Amino acid sequence: MIPANRTDFEVIVVGAGFSGICAAIRLRQAGIHDFVVLDKADDVGGIWRDNTYPDVGVDIPIWGYCFSFEPNPDWRYAYAKGHELQTYAAHCVEKYGVREHLRLGIEVTGMRFDDERDQWNLQTGRGRLRARFVINAYGAFGRPKMPDITGLNSFAGTVIHSARWDNTTPLMGRVGVIGTGSSAVQIIPEVAERAERLTVFQRTPIWVIPKPDFRIPRLLRMAFRLLPGLLSVPRWIVLVWLEVLYNGVFRFKLPFTVTALEWAAGRSLRAQVPDPALRERLSPRYRFGCKFLTLSNRYYKTFARDNVRLISENIESATATGVTTADGQHHEIDTLIMATGFEVFERTSLPRYPITGTVGVDLGDYLHDNRNVCYEGVTLPPCPNAFIIHGPYSMTGSFFMTIENAVAHAVRCIIEAQRRGATRVAVKAEPYARFAEEMIARQAASIFYNSNCEAARSFYFDQHGDVPLFRPSTSIEAWWRMRRFPLADYAFSTCAAAEQQTGQRETS
Repeated sequence: MIPANRTDFEVIVVGAGFSGICAAIRLRQAGIHDFVVLDKADDVGGIWRDNTYPDVGVDIPIWGYCFSFEPNPDWRYAYAKGHELQTYAAHCVEKYGVREHLRLGIEVTGMRFDDERDQWNLQTGRGRLRARFVINAYGAFGRPKMPDITGLNSFAGTVIHSARWDNTTPLMGRVGVIGTGSSAVQIIPEVAERAERLTVFQRTPIWVIPKPDFRIPRLLRMAFRLLPGLLSVPRWIVLVWLEVLYNGVFRFKLPFTVTALEWAAGRSLRAQVPDPALRERLSPRYRFGCKFLTLSNRYYKTFARDNVRLISENIESATATGVTTADGQHHEIDTLIMATGFEVFERTSLPRYPITGTVGVDLGDYLHDNRNVCYEGVTLPPCPNAFIIHGPYSMTGSFFMTIENAVAHAVRCIIEAQRRGATRVAVKAEPYARFAEEMIARQAASIFYNSNCEAARSFYFDQHGDVPLFRPSTSIEAWWRMRRFPLADYAFSTCAAAEQQTGQRETS
């Protein structure tokens, strides 16, 4: 057990979501036990801890949304609900001995690299911590994004963001939902069944395909428990489907794949919404794939309800009693739900907190002034001894494979540094530039630049017009390259002051 008053560690992992949990598991398995996992919340689970809105759940079949080394036979639904993911996170923490490394309720507010000692100094709400290596595992999405609406502070009703849901607020009166993204697609049908009147403010229509969800039979769950190898069958089916979807839609824009998914969404829309004028307002003007994948069997039909109105005009302002749109109409609202997603590439969230790298380089300024790129999706030249999970150009079809790849990359660097007796490991400028050039060139052939995606107003695009959220490669290529990268792409070095401090920590 690591003493609670320790402030100096070999590794600090920031974030106790699935990325941080995976990092902790792999560090332990590599024989590295001198580390802690920090999180500002009082529990593990990350996004599945924080998002508790009605019907929150995954958007891909659950067998492809879990660790490869920890399949779960007890999922209740093919598209698992949020509370199941939270339970799974807690299970992994207990099974793999992560609990003793957790330091919950500690928020990192900044970190600075000490060039003389080759270590990171982390500022937290409870004082300063030091570490040779830092794994930033705070996830792909930043803080909740609030819309810029004039007069919003004057609204006298209740305002709820989907990522900060208040389950104590009744949704029985006049409710407004701003946004029609993946969270809104899950929230809107649920709220429509409770509210007296629901007004949905839509900025951009979204493609919604049918959701082939079902409750997993108890006998099948028993079979998975008795014969764990059976779980590999649905897992590989899902992974192959994700690979076809990712490469067929996002990377190569294969006509038959994109057209088939648009046909499925259009068929669902026509079947659920009889009014042709309403269907027209719900129909996107961009190709499938420009925005986040959304699935629902209830979303479209919700707009055919008598108590639901779709408003397509832009919001001009808010008042004490509601929202005024560009056509001059005032919409009376008691509760306003912001289903407006997260900051992703905004300067305020990338990085999540101030990070000052070697020779005083501010990472936020570095990414803002240059392209948003991490070498193999994990490291940056100004930040030695630091690794990012879900960094730019890391994500392929599988969320969990992305996590495992990035963690494997980070752990390999740390182990190699320890083997060499090095106190600093930093990606070299030439391989970093080569990787950046390759990724940006590959993206040119993707759907994002060839399908009127500018009409989608997608958060995929950063301030440079790039799409660094996704890695333009197959999952197999990403798996190989993120784990088997040439160690010569990194510079390993040692400083005397750092060696002395390491020796003091080992004898303390």
